[in-house]
Amino acid sequence: MPMPQDFEKRLNPILKYVVEEFDTPFHIYDEKGIRDTGRYLLKTFSDILNFREFFAVKALPNPRILEIMLDMGFGFDCSSITELLLCRRMGAKANDIIFTSNNTSLEEFKFAFKNQGCILNLDDITLVDKAPYIPGLICFRYNPGPRRTGNQFIGNPKEAKYGVSHEQIVHAYQMARDRGANQFGLHTMVVSNEIDHKYIIQTVKMLLDLVEEISFKLGIIFKFINIGGGLGIPYHPDETPLDLISIAAETKNLFTAFNTRHGYVPALYVESGRYITGPHGVLVVNAINQKDTYRKFIGVNACMSSLMRPAIYGAYHHITVHGKKPGPSDGLADVVGSLCENNDKFAIQRSLPPIEDGDILMIHDTGAHGHSVGFNYNGRLRPKELLLREDGSVELIRREELPADYFATLNFEPSVMAVNL
Repeated sequence: MPMPQDFEKRLNPILKYVVEEFDTPFHIYDEKGIRDTGRYLLKTFSDILNFREFFAVKALPNPRILEIMLDMGFGFDCSSITELLLCRRMGAKANDIIFTSNNTSLEEFKFAFKNQGCILNLDDITLVDKAPYIPGLICFRYNPGPRRTGNQFIGNPKEAKYGVSHEQIVHAYQMARDRGANQFGLHTMVVSNEIDHKYIIQTVKMLLDLVEEISFKLGIIFKFINIGGGLGIPYHPDETPLDLISIAAETKNLFTAFNTRHGYVPALYVESGRYITGPHGVLVVNAINQKDTYRKFIGVNACMSSLMRPAIYGAYHHITVHGKKPGPSDGLADVVGSLCENNDKFAIQRSLPPIEDGDILMIHDTGAHGHSVGFNYNGRLRPKELLLREDGSVELIRREELPADYFATLNFEPSVMAVNL
């Protein structure tokens, strides 16, 4: 959707000067908007006992952003050694980190247990025996298979590589208990970028029902349920925002009923990334070329190495031209990068005001899964990241990649293994 009005109101008057100072392309994130959304999430779920947000690091893995999350009391959802390193360097403790990996290696397990450890969320029943150590608190990622449907982003749960199946889940907890676990959590992630609040409520109910089933069969109590990420944002102007208030209210009712039946309630964890930061970032680029063949193309000085969502998912990202308002006679154009891939397009047949070389374009909603999903095909390098701070100043929080970074992995001691068969 169009960037939040407050973000736009504070960025537009200074954008020209920011471009002059830092040059394009760059992602710029809004600290005030991120904090406001975080506070709104906490306030909305304040009636849920022991509610906690674990920010999905994969969405925006920048230390300055994670510093904001930690300041708001959030934990972190990590999926790799690198993400664990990043969060630990930020000062996150064991209970601040949920480590949810898949196809996990022995090296990853060993690193997860280093220092103070983390909350371990296992993705497969076979990992119970493969893990070198099972902590007292253990969690499993549940995949309901044909019992639920996914959406276009995460796919059909039955086909997903993630999670423990319904038929395996009780035995998984029994195995973990036999290896010494005495506290338990239950996690799932069956949808991504969902803006239908009813689906989220169905997920809460699914987990609470499963907790009852496992508890009845094994006599164990659950410390928390974790509905994962998936809280969506309206990328398109015509989409309706997620009804977070209804999610909180209906979740409270489900928890109250659970408490009546069992005399306790587990904590509620969520792992929002996109919902917290997504709308509060824009990719700022300059128009550098225009091409008229079978259709009109506007070439900009960034490509899908800076934002892959449109190419991967056909995802919509709103685009505005700085200083120009859309009009009734706007023409259609594809907004494209310079990668040697025909799907290197930020917009296809989009109605845009007349654009000249040098114009500043803002590609909206890049505060999550934008810079972090970038890659280096064609030797293209990822752009810098900026933070519009609450006091109105603009901070460089990651420099742009340079050719020296690209070639850094070629700096190594020569090594040749002789093979004599």
